[in-house]
Amino acid sequence: MKFLEKYYPILLAFLSFLYSIYLWFTGNKIEGIYVGLWPVTILAFAIAIRQRRNDNKNTEE
Repeated sequence: MKFLEKYYPILLAFLSFLYSIYLWFTGNKIEGIYVGLWPVTILAFAIAIRQRRNDNKNTEE
């Protein structure tokens, strides 16, 4: 369970990447490009949230 807690953003980003590829090759190119931006956003938010949590842990000590 610790694995999912730590790596869920990477899993979500990978799934959205695969969905983007699927959309692109089924002819929905604009939608594929839009969904292709999701992995970057997911990973950026995950980094920001993780840093925020670490900052809170450091100030409580």
